[in-house]
Amino acid sequence: MAMDRDTLETHLKDAFPEAEITLTDLAGDNDHWQAEIVSPQFAGVPRVKQHQMVYAALRGKMGGELHALALKTRAPA
Repeated sequence: MAMDRDTLETHLKDAFPEAEITLTDLAGDNDHWQAEIVSPQFAGVPRVKQHQMVYAALRGKMGGELHALALKTRAPA
């Protein structure tokens, strides 16, 4: 079973409530997503750690319900 946009968005908004989140369905199959997340929580945090924060927010669903997630993360300018 794939993860739909609403479910993915809910997980991300719960973890990053002040973030600006843009989701793109890369393959049109609810299974390959790109998430662009601009969050103050990322200020001063290395990119690898930012991505780990996102994966933690998905509560173990990466690789299962969510097959592929391309991440673009940054703090606001």
